[in-house]
Amino acid sequence: MTSFNEILVAINSDKNSTKTIEQAILEAIVEARTTCEQNGSNSPNCAVAWDIVEELQAEKAHQKQAKHCKTALETYCEMYPDALECLVYDL
Repeated sequence: MTSFNEILVAINSDKNSTKTIEQAILEAIVEARTTCEQNGSNSPNCAVAWDIVEELQAEKAHQKQAKHCKTALETYCEMYPDALECLVYDL
């Protein structure tokens, strides 16, 4: 069974890889279902497998929340950097 830390390392180690956190969550769900079918739904391995799924989902939510949302002014200044509203002066 793969641990949560191993999954996060695999996702974050190679930014050029095509594996996303969504794919890791889906794979963890499949693995959790398989583990629970093989070991029983009350087994410790089943609980750990679902804990990994929950941790991945929490990480996805954390990453989404950590992204900075641009304000309308920031978007405007990217389009028109020389506009009066966007000029910054050092005093």
